[in-house]
Amino acid sequence: MTTADWNSLAERLTEALRPVAAPLAITFSPARPENIPTFDEPLAEPTPDGRTGRVPAGCVFWIKAGERTFSTVAEDHGNCSVGSLTHGFKTLEEAAQGNDVATLLDSGWVAEEVFPHIPTVADKPGAVTYGPLAATPIDPDVVLLRINPHAAMVLSDALPDLKIEGKPQCHIVAMAKDGQVAVSVGCALSRARTGMQATEMTCALPARRLAEVLDKVERTSQIDTLVARYAGEDARRFQ
Repeated sequence: MTTADWNSLAERLTEALRPVAAPLAITFSPARPENIPTFDEPLAEPTPDGRTGRVPAGCVFWIKAGERTFSTVAEDHGNCSVGSLTHGFKTLEEAAQGNDVATLLDSGWVAEEVFPHIPTVADKPGAVTYGPLAATPIDPDVVLLRINPHAAMVLSDALPDLKIEGKPQCHIVAMAKDGQVAVSVGCALSRARTGMQATEMTCALPARRLAEVLDKVERTSQIDTLVARYAGEDARRFQ
């Protein structure tokens, strides 16, 4: 599709769900796309176990991408072993070597037996591109939204196959890349790193299903508006 097509879909998505921030496009590719700037903030000082990256975790790119389109590679995501796992940059065995994973296990935040079942991107990407959906120069794999509970309610009503997920928050990107619409209630790890508010949730949509999903969401939103208007008028009898 063209940039104009994605812009139109982004406008419809914003009108229907009123997300907390503009919809984002996430694209996995075997190599860095041409003519897309690289994310070039400096690498952090490495930890004793060798972890470094250009941001604390891959989910921080969701915040940065509201401003511009850029491409990233595995090194840029390297500070967060969990995010590197979910995005296909590291295998389970490689991710398990990180001291950050050891801290999560030792704290009881996650059990070791859970890790093999975390959804991940199957094929290791050469690059992941992030940016505003409305201006994406390439067809994305995933559309990411930061939403409030009202939008989650609409999505739940509109999509019987919607999955509600928990930690780690970033695994919903892998689910959406595989075709599944998913909402995450968030996780303490990601909220601390991104600064996401307690009132925010995230939603990942398969880009190839976006038009289909929008048709259902818009219809549900219209029905909800009618029902809310009825309920509001009916409530006046008790004032």
